[in-house]
Parts: sequence; structure tokens; C-alpha cells
Amino acid sequence: MAPGSRPGGALPLRLPPLLLLPLLAVLAVPAAGGGCAAEGGPLEPFDALYASGVEAYYGGDFAGAARCLERALRSRRELRAARLRCRRLCRAQVRLEAPGPGSGGDLPFFGSVLRRADCVRRCEEPLLGAVSRHRAAEEVRSDFQRRVPYSYLQRAYIQLNKLEEAANAAHTFFMANPEHMEIQQDLENYKTTSGKVSLIDQEARQHMEDYSAGVRHYDKEEYELAIEFLERALKGYYSEDEDCQIMCEGPQRFEEHEYLDYKAGLYEAIADHYMQVLACKHDCVRELATRSGRISPIENFLPLHYDYLQFAYYRVGDYIKALECAKSYLLFHPDDEDVLENAGYYEGLLEGTVDPATIKPRKEARALLRRHKLESQLLQVAAAGLGYAYTELNYWNRYGARQDEHSVPSSISSEPEDGPRLSLTKKPMPKPDRELKEGGPLLYSDVKFVYNSEQLNGTQRVLLDNVISEEQCRELHRVASGIMLAGDGYRGKTSPHTPNERFEGATVLKALKYGYEGRVPLKSARLFYDISEKARRIVQSYFQLNSTLYFSYTHLVCRTALSGQQERRNDLSHPIHADNCLLDPEANECWKEPPAYTFRDYSALLYMNADFEGGEFIFTEMDAKTVTASIKPKCGRMISFSSGGENPHGVKAVTKGQRCAVALWFTLDPLYRELERIQADEVIAMLDQEHLGPSEMNINPKDEL
Repeated sequence: MAPGSRPGGALPLRLPPLLLLPLLAVLAVPAAGGGCAAEGGPLEPFDALYASGVEAYYGGDFAGAARCLERALRSRRELRAARLRCRRLCRAQVRLEAPGPGSGGDLPFFGSVLRRADCVRRCEEPLLGAVSRHRAAEEVRSDFQRRVPYSYLQRAYIQLNKLEEAANAAHTFFMANPEHMEIQQDLENYKTTSGKVSLIDQEARQHMEDYSAGVRHYDKEEYELAIEFLERALKGYYSEDEDCQIMCEGPQRFEEHEYLDYKAGLYEAIADHYMQVLACKHDCVRELATRSGRISPIENFLPLHYDYLQFAYYRVGDYIKALECAKSYLLFHPDDEDVLENAGYYEGLLEGTVDPATIKPRKEARALLRRHKLESQLLQVAAAGLGYAYTELNYWNRYGARQDEHSVPSSISSEPEDGPRLSLTKKPMPKPDRELKEGGPLLYSDVKFVYNSEQLNGTQRVLLDNVISEEQCRELHRVASGIMLAGDGYRGKTSPHTPNERFEGATVLKALKYGYEGRVPLKSARLFYDISEKARRIVQSYFQLNSTLYFSYTHLVCRTALSGQQERRNDLSHPIHADNCLLDPEANECWKEPPAYTFRDYSALLYMNADFEGGEFIFTEMDAKTVTASIKPKCGRMISFSSGGENPHGVKAVTKGQRCAVALWFTLDPLYRELERIQADEVIAMLDQEHLGPSEMNINPKDEL
């Protein structure tokens, strides 16, 4: 299901009913005009440029779209470069002073902190403007992380007949989205039509590229070239590590705090922020070992550089470097018997020429490991005294081994090392344990039970029929074209899931606004509100939840097959995913971390029609390939399930006609209630008070408040 709502943080204030009329009027005002402003002055925010590019794309201005999207990508890179440059400059110009003894002894230290902060501000503002200009929304940052702008770029360049640029944009997107079968087919087409075989990943991380090249040369026994690339990869790695450390000194998010009530003292506040920074820095090891579009890092990434190098140097006859690299590897794995044996062998080769004791592990490896251990110790101090919970990740476990058959290098054990694992999070507020149940009453006599979890080959799943009537389906379908905007009812963007379908949707508040304006029957708009509340009640009752289930996002969505684009389609209407975690099929894991909507607990799809081809809803295993259940939509059918990694799902391609449904996501955490839903509740309450449209279902909108 497509992500929609943003976390609302604290519970929003309830608006007085009369103030909602101006609110509804504001929703009718179109967004400010698109297009990229002229360059010059402080760096333009990349999110604004991205929005202009997408607007131009859907307005048919493909040259403008390409221009804005390229500038958005460049602006994001320049933003990072400017921040790095300023922070590095101010580190050099303003040294942090050590606190002294006695009263006022802390003043030199805090004075240097203030001077460094002022240095950074004075450096950044002329380049970037106000800091607030560059605070992009989470969903925008997620788009750039997933390289979505390159998907738009590819399509824009196709329209402009710039096949080489389109091919590179497609390749860049594909490197982070290798499961995207449509892009894969596009790449094959580019190679066929333009003869272009060499493609450029425009977001490639150079240390990763050099490492991969070094391994390829190593596998071909081209040891001198392997050494050249692996040494370059190491140099790049340590440079990127320094950059990562510096970037962690930027703003941090404190999702556990309500700032209006935050009353921490000086040292508690400093510690709270510094622990976020420290956790970020500690995680740089994982960040630098993770390929684009992947969640899991390459196992044993940094030590493997030294493992490959120790044998490569041996093969070219440089035994001093071979011993140096073997000793560097042993810093990370001091009990590795194979490398210990190799080191002893190299020492024997050097006997009589060089004292092996004078050959030390590389200083940059020693420094990084020393820093990493100190970070870990500080995190443990915080865990013991400041309320942080963590498990220590073994960043250099020996799952990751060099795969070759040479006799001298290590043959690393495939057994994992024992020990704690680290991943820092604030200790959550205690919540009552929730036993997973199902089979509760369906509340409405017409609703028909079809299949439970066992029959659907999964966990926390239910399939129901007759949730709404044929007449209600027809009524919703009649007004759909009147209340749907192209794309998401919040922002009017078309979904980039597939270029072979049109994706349209509307939110509850948008429907009520159209009803109030008389553009659709108010009774029909009210029906959208009422049936979504009916679905919420059924889900809460069937899964026997012992606390209130709140709306997180509600969306009426239609997917329409585009004529002329269905032949030999091999993509999905919506790729396999989970609703509250990042699915990693390679690792068979689902990571409950941003940018996933981690607060979602249950999901539901209520279907409105069956007169289309394709579009089956499917559950899969966590490999995103093995289908465990397939459901054909029809009027009144509803599939509901828990939102976690236990329920990966997707939608098969709609190849003919239009498939419409009400998509719903729910949360048990009131902090993440859907803002538009709360506003819609107020509109309904106002209408009921004025007797403009009493609910036929007799649903009290304040039941969920």
C-alpha cells in the first residue's frame, strides 16, 4: 500500500466548527505555480525544485521537468558539500577547549562551543540562506534515498528523445531498485535501440565502486590492479567516514519528546542531543558498508579490504605490506586462526631482513577501531544511566569472507561470533502486551466471513464480503471521478509505482469539501466517511484489540490501465512491500525504521468493483517472490491484516479497465492519528448540528476521539 500520512506528533488542536469553513476553502486554492526560479543567491531548496520538476512533468513540460529535477539533485549534493565544508573549516578554526577546575572552569569549553556554532552559522548562511529553507519533509528525503527523481527524469528524457540521458537516469534508479521489472525492461530496450552498453550510476559511491573493481581484479588473479583499486577504496572509505562523522553533527530528531513539555536541565539536554549524534556516528560503519537501495550492509566490509590485500601483496612479493595488512585485519578478528597462520608465514619470509615486530597494523585502522570501541563504551554508559535501550551490532562479523581457493589466505569460518549487538533507540514508553487474537464479532449482520489467517496461509489476516452493498459501491464509483485528483489526495501527485497505469485518489476531507461545495452529492461524500468508520470498527472488533484503533491514513484510490502500454507487461501495479517496515528480501528481514511508517498497526482494503482485468491483491513470503495467497477484488470485499513484515503484499498489474478501492491504515498510537480525519470529524459534527446530513449509519464521529 502506498504511504500517505505524515506523523502528526502531538495530538492536534480541535478546530471550532465555524473555523473549518475557511479551512475547506483554502483546500480549493491551487499550489503556487511551478517552474524553476532563476539561479543565483543562496542555494535553492532541493525539495522545492523537486516539487517544481514533478509539477512540470505532469503538466507536459518535459524540458522544464528535466531542468528542475537535475537542479534538485544538484542542489541536494551542493547542500551536503556546503555543510561539510563549513563544519570542517570551523573544526579547524575553533578548537574545543578543555574545561578547567573550580567555579567558572566550564566557561572556556562552552565559550569555544559558542564560537564554533557562530562560525558554522556565518559560513553557511551566505551559501544556503536560513537553515529552515532546507528542512525537507521525511517523504521527500525518502524519495531521494530511493532515487525516485531519476524515475521521473528517465521518463522526461524519453519524451525529449534524449536516450543516453534517459538510459543513465534509468540505470541510476535501477541500482537502488533492482526489483523494479519495468525499469529493467527499459534498460534492455535502451541497449537495443541506442546500442548503449556502458551505463553510468550518477549516485555511485566511489569507495564502493573501487572495492568492487578490486575484487573483480582479485578474482581474475590480476593482483597489481586489485591492490591499486583496493587501496583506493580504503582511502575513499576513511575519507567518507570522516564526512559521515561530520554530517552526524547536524540537527537530530527527538521523536520521544513533546517539546512543549520538554523540561530537561542543561546536562540532561546536552546528553540527550549528544547521544543521538553519537549513535549516528557509531552507525557510520554500517552506512559506509551498505549499497544503494539496500538495508543490510556487506558483511565484514572494512576488514575484507585488508584480507584481500594481505594475499594480493603476498602474490606480488611485497611481504612487508602483506604482513601489515594481515595485522590490520587481526585488529578486527584477533582470533582468526587462518590469518594468524598467514601472518606467521609472512614473518618467516621476512626473517633475517626485517624485524617483524617493527611492522605494525595501519594507523588509520587502529584509530577507527579505537574510536569505535570508545563510542560503544559511551553508549553503554548512556544505557546504564540515561534510559537508552540498545543491542550492540557486530559490525565486523565473519559471515563475510573472501571466497577463493588459494592456500595461504584465510578461509574464514562461517560461524557467527557470539556477543551483544548494538542499535540505539530511546526506551519506549511501556505499553500493555498485546496478545494476537482474531475471530471477534463482525458487528454488522450483512458482513460475511470468508477466510481467516490459517486459510490465507499467514498471520493476522481476514477476508470479508458484503462490507458495503452493490448500491453503495455504485454510488462511490459515480462520485469518484468528481472527487479524485491525479495522484494522492493530499498533494495531487501521480504515483511513480508504474508508468503503465494512471493512479488517482482522494481523501475523506477532500470528498467532504466537494460535497459542501455541491460538486458532488453531499450524501455520497458522507458515504466515504461512514464506510471507512464502519471498516475501522470491524477491524478493531475482529482482531479483538483491547485498545482503540485510530485512523492513520484513509484514501480512495483508483488504478487505471493505460491503453497501448499493456503488451508484454511484467511489472506490478504496486511492488511487494510491508506497511510499517522496510522489506529486505535478500536478508529475509523487515526493518522497522524510518522512512517506513513504523506507527502503522493494521491495514485494510475495501474494494468497489470487479469489472477490470488483473489487479489481484497478493500476499508473499518475505522473499517477495513466493505467493502465499491471491485475492480477486469485487464490490464489498475487504481484506484486512496486520501491517508488519509478517504480511508482505502487493498488487498485480491492472491490464484493462479501472480498479477502485478504499485503502485504510490504522494505528494504536493516538499520537499518529490522521490530521485530515480529525478535521473531517469536526466537519461531520458541524453538519450534524446543523441537520445538513445525518448519518444513515448513525455513526458518532467522536467515538474515536
